[in-house]
Amino acid sequence: MSESLNVRIGLFGIGLDTYWPQFEGLESRLKGYLAQVATKLGRAGVEIVNLGLIDTPEKAMNAGHAFRQADVDLIFLHVTTYALSSTVLPVVRRAKVPVIILNLAPEAAIDYASFNKMDDRTKMTGEWLAYCAACPVPEIANVFNRCRIPFHQITGVLENDPQVWDEVDAWIDAARVAHVMEHNRLGVMGHYYGGMLDIYSDLTQQCAHFGGHIEIVEVDELAALRSEVSAQQVSARVKEFTSTFDVQNDCSQPELERAARTSVALDRLVDAHKLGSMAYYYMGTGNPANEDAISSIILGNSLLTARGIPVAGELEIKNAQAMKIMDTFGVGGSFTEYYAMDFKDDVVLMGHDGPGHIAIAQGKTKVRPLKVYHGKVGRGLSVEMSVKHGPVTLLSVVQTVDGRLKLLVAEAESVPGPILEIGNTNSRYRFSIGARKFVNDWNSHGPAHHCAVGVGHISHKIEKLGLLLGMDVAKVC
Repeated sequence: MSESLNVRIGLFGIGLDTYWPQFEGLESRLKGYLAQVATKLGRAGVEIVNLGLIDTPEKAMNAGHAFRQADVDLIFLHVTTYALSSTVLPVVRRAKVPVIILNLAPEAAIDYASFNKMDDRTKMTGEWLAYCAACPVPEIANVFNRCRIPFHQITGVLENDPQVWDEVDAWIDAARVAHVMEHNRLGVMGHYYGGMLDIYSDLTQQCAHFGGHIEIVEVDELAALRSEVSAQQVSARVKEFTSTFDVQNDCSQPELERAARTSVALDRLVDAHKLGSMAYYYMGTGNPANEDAISSIILGNSLLTARGIPVAGELEIKNAQAMKIMDTFGVGGSFTEYYAMDFKDDVVLMGHDGPGHIAIAQGKTKVRPLKVYHGKVGRGLSVEMSVKHGPVTLLSVVQTVDGRLKLLVAEAESVPGPILEIGNTNSRYRFSIGARKFVNDWNSHGPAHHCAVGVGHISHKIEKLGLLLGMDVAKVC
C-alpha cells in the first residue's frame, strides 16, 4: 500500500530531429529546459517518469508503451519548440491518462535588440526556435480533439512565473487525490438510518467514479475486538484522550474507559481490513455488546479522522468519500450539515453529532457527556469543536437523477461568534453570496444533507480533480 500511495507523473518533451544537425546547441538547450521542469515537478510522494525529448514518431511509439508500463497517473507534455503532432499522439493515445500541455517560453520575451544584431541568420533561426513553444500547440490541440483525447493547458514562462507553477502544483495535488481514491479501501459498517432517503448510495457507482474497494465490515467484529482489549490498553488510551482533547470535568471515568476500549478496538478493525476511510451507523438494539460499542464510538472515530482515516456517521458513504478527498488534499474534511441560519449575522451554522476532524479545530476539541444521542440509541461522550477561523471549502458528492456522481463545492469563511454548546461540532460560515443565496443555490443541486468541510479555499483543485475523474463539478461560490 505504501508504494501505491506514490503518484506517478509522466513527463516528456517534444522537438523535431531535423533541427538538430541544422542548429548547433539547440537540442541540448531544449533538454536543459526539460530538466528544469523535471526538477520543479519533483516532491515527496511523487515519482517522476521522465522519458526525455521525443523527436520522432518511432520514439513516440516507444514512449507510449513506456508510460503504460510505468502505470503513470498523469502526463505533462513540455512543448519546447515546434514538433510534429505525430511525435505526440502515439505517446498519449497509448498511455491513456490525462495530459497537461506545458506551453512554456524560456523567458518572458525575446531580447529583440540583441537578437536582431546577430550576424548569422542560421543562428538567428536556432535562437528563435528555442522560443517558439507556442507554435505547435494548436496542431496538438487539433489532433487531440479529433481523437477525442481530453487535454488541459498551462501557458506561461519557465522561470519566475508563479501562476504557472501554482497551476502545476494544483494538478499534481489533484492527481495525488485521484490516485489515493483509486487505491482507497472504504469500510461500510452497519446499516442506513431508516428513512434518510438522500443517504442511500449506489456502491457500484462509487467504485465506477472513484475506484477503490468497498469492504463490508461487521459491527459484531468490532464488539468482539473490544472484548479483547486489556486494562493497560484502556488506561493508555484514556491518557491519550486527556492529552488530545479538552475533557470536561463532568465526563465520568467509566465513560472515558468505555470510549477508550472502543477506540483501541476500532484501530484494530481498521488495521485488520486496511481501511482508509469508513462510514457507519448501527442501532445495536437487543444486543448489549453491539450497542455498547456503537454508543462509545465517537472519540475513537475522531482520532481516526484526525490521522487520515475519515469516518462518516449515519452510513453516509458519499460523504465518507468527500471527507477522504478533502483529507487527502491536506485540508481536513469534517462531517457537517445545516444546523440553523443566523439572518442577523448573515451566517449559516453547520456541524454534526458524532466524530469531528479535530486536526482542523479552532483550539482544543472539548469532550462532553450526553445523556442521550438525539435520534439515536445510547448515551456517552461526544466532541464539541468549531473549524478553524478563516477560509474554508465545502464539498459534497452528489448522486444525480441519472445515477451518476458529481462534485458540489463552495468556498466560505469560518467566522468567530456564538455557537450551540450541545456537545456537537458546530461552526459559523459566511458566504460571499450571502446565507440566503448560498442555501438556495446549494440546495438546487440536490445534494444529500451532509457535506465535508476543510480549511482553505481549494475549489480550483477540486475542479481539476473532477476533470481527472471525468466528473462534473458545480461551484456555488
